[in-house]
Amino acid sequence: MLTRFFSSIIHLNNDIKSGLSLIAATVIAIAASNSGLSPLYNGFLETKLQFGIADLSLSKPLLLWINDGLMAVFFFLVGLEIKREVLIGQLNSLQKSTLPLLAATGGMAVPALIFYVVNSGSPGTLNGWAIPAATDIAFALGILALLGTRAPVSLKILLLAIAIIDDLGAIIIIAAFYSADISLSYLGVGLMALSLAFALTWLKVIKIWLYTILGLVSWYCFLKSGIHPTLAGVLLAFAIPLSDGSGKSGLLEHLEHKLHGSVAFFILPLFAFANAGVALAGLSLEMFLQPLPLGIALGLFAGKQIGVFGTIWLAIKCRLSPRPEQTGWVQLYGLSCLTGIGFTMSLFIGGLAFSGDLLADQVRLGVLSGSLASAVLGFLLLYRAGVSGTPPPQKGNPDKNPPLL
Repeated sequence: MLTRFFSSIIHLNNDIKSGLSLIAATVIAIAASNSGLSPLYNGFLETKLQFGIADLSLSKPLLLWINDGLMAVFFFLVGLEIKREVLIGQLNSLQKSTLPLLAATGGMAVPALIFYVVNSGSPGTLNGWAIPAATDIAFALGILALLGTRAPVSLKILLLAIAIIDDLGAIIIIAAFYSADISLSYLGVGLMALSLAFALTWLKVIKIWLYTILGLVSWYCFLKSGIHPTLAGVLLAFAIPLSDGSGKSGLLEHLEHKLHGSVAFFILPLFAFANAGVALAGLSLEMFLQPLPLGIALGLFAGKQIGVFGTIWLAIKCRLSPRPEQTGWVQLYGLSCLTGIGFTMSLFIGGLAFSGDLLADQVRLGVLSGSLASAVLGFLLLYRAGVSGTPPPQKGNPDKNPPLL
């Protein structure tokens, strides 16, 4: 029986396995932080690690190496995906990008507005307005993959496009609102390193080690400049060449393929383990109803549904974009619910917005509850709406348009 169980796990879709690994890391973190292992868990995250030479060395707790270092690799992969989708993928034309662009914009604006309204009487927590605006692409796609043929391919493509645009929006927000006092000298050196990376692309130089050195220099300089170093990963990704001019897949797709497994099954689960350990002792309805966790939870659960589905409905009704083929309104609403799974991205922004232990626990509580409710409702709606192996028919009506993607 155990052999059959592990065999079934091995043959699962990668999206499902990625989602399950995030769930497992979260459960382990919560269990560790609420048991006798709590001192060991906290001590592990506070372990000081030092890398570098002389004045160029950095000494940080393990938690910050994960959040500032390993997550830069994650954002580098996000940047690669954004560049590929814009140039040759699902965002390379106005027709393809209109619906996900509008949906992602609504899905960021409405949650932020709900958070702001809930926290308007609490000035000390308003800095967290962007926390519910994020979508966890790995978790959302993992839930959608569990549905198999009950969810049409066009739904997965739309969710992927929305999440990628959402990630780009999160990157812009981090750069604009969550950077400390800026050191122009370090920033100048970091930008110079990135400029050299773009020059290498223009010169058609395909040497991974050169881009790696320039990436490390820009990451270090961005960290020292006060701008979050994950942004260096994104900007470096934009410099990676898509093709080497020979017609074969270039460095970008090669790196994307090589990094995907490490990010999905090591970096993101490790980040979840390090950041999801909310203490449940003394948890009460009163704590949940505090402005910060309530604003995050409502933003993710209600705000994403209203923002994403509302803009999708308006865009299709106003004929700004066709409805994705083989999808019904209930499925589009279920997809909107799945975008409320903020998890890793929301926790990441929450870590930038608040550093105090009390507020950090409230952020975790709001993110986990809002994401869980969104995942459950989205899954149930999509499960009931789809018939296994048979895509939902699209009868003649005013909404019947050519396929979106």
